[in-house]
Amino acid sequence: MSETWTDGNRLGGPLSELFAADVTTMVGRCDSCGSVRPMAEAQVFDRAPGLVARCPGCGSALLRLVRGPGRAWLDVRGLAYIELAITESTG
Repeated sequence: MSETWTDGNRLGGPLSELFAADVTTMVGRCDSCGSVRPMAEAQVFDRAPGLVARCPGCGSALLRLVRGPGRAWLDVRGLAYIELAITESTG
């Protein structure tokens, strides 16, 4: 690929508007190669109408985010799952 990319931390701001948890600390499994990594390690391409996060192992698209006035489209077909740590309630 000839595009310049940034790491998955680039997803933190845009996805924080959609999720209560910090997406960059979530762990995702690439549906293509099976690599399991923190989303912060994804290669994020942002020189298009939206963001495309690619697996640093195989280059497959993990997720796509496009925003429009008053709405957002999130495609996560490239992820087998996203795992996030949650704090257990003691009460």
